[in-house]
Amino acid sequence: MSKKIHVGFLLSYDYENLKKAIPPVYRQSDAIFIAEDKEYRTWSGERFEVSPSFYQWLKEFDTENKIQIYKDNFYLPELSAIENDTRERTLLSEKMGIGNWLVQVDADEYFINFESFVKSLRKYDSFLKNPKKTPVQIAGFLINMYKYTDDGLLYVDNPTKVLLATNYPKYTLARQNRKRIIYTDNLLMHECISRSEKDLMTKLTNWGHSKDFDIEQYIKKWRSVNKDNYKKMQDFFYLQPEGWKTLDYIGSKDIEEIKEQLNAKRKLHPSPFFLFKKNFGQYFKHLFK
Repeated sequence: MSKKIHVGFLLSYDYENLKKAIPPVYRQSDAIFIAEDKEYRTWSGERFEVSPSFYQWLKEFDTENKIQIYKDNFYLPELSAIENDTRERTLLSEKMGIGNWLVQVDADEYFINFESFVKSLRKYDSFLKNPKKTPVQIAGFLINMYKYTDDGLLYVDNPTKVLLATNYPKYTLARQNRKRIIYTDNLLMHECISRSEKDLMTKLTNWGHSKDFDIEQYIKKWRSVNKDNYKKMQDFFYLQPEGWKTLDYIGSKDIEEIKEQLNAKRKLHPSPFFLFKKNFGQYFKHLFK
């Protein structure tokens, strides 16, 4: 059946984060799909293991039988990591079914208010009538979490765009399909690099951008930042450092409290004028394509 909200996740070395990413979307989604490589390989071909306790958690949590695991061969050695990334996302969305809203959320991305996002999607259900003719992407904004301290969290104080849903999944690079984007005021926490040094190294060496920057130098700077010196430092992004110019701090490590505090910060939300300007521009950019 069509016009449903289908949410897809990718299972990899950071699978434990799915315990935080799935619950916020569970109630409002019609079905949830988890893509799992048959041989437990990353996009770079590295092997990882999944504890049986995770599958037990999944079984116990899925009280409405919404979750299904989609197993396939998602690593091809002749492709680069980013090409395998794009390929897996395409196969996952095709599995979820064209004719529905195809939402892809990474394991380390946690919706602050998924119900609000679903309401945003429903405003554009007309795009589900002929997806191939009217492909669109629905965007929200990530609040990138930089580093946990002993008693709080350092995060990037300038949210970044993230493509979350599409009606037609012909991706060209990761979740991008280079079609019209509709921007919405929906925030997600992105536990991007706010993890242990060991887990961060695993992430940086196995994802699609592993060859795009000096990992050792980046880790060295990340290690040095703390709640006492972060205001004296800048340029924290791994690809283009100035992309994450400055950080801010929340004195809590409880995820629900962090969500509440972040959502209450007006400066983290896109303004109505910003959304109007971006969506107006996107409409005319793709009007005659």
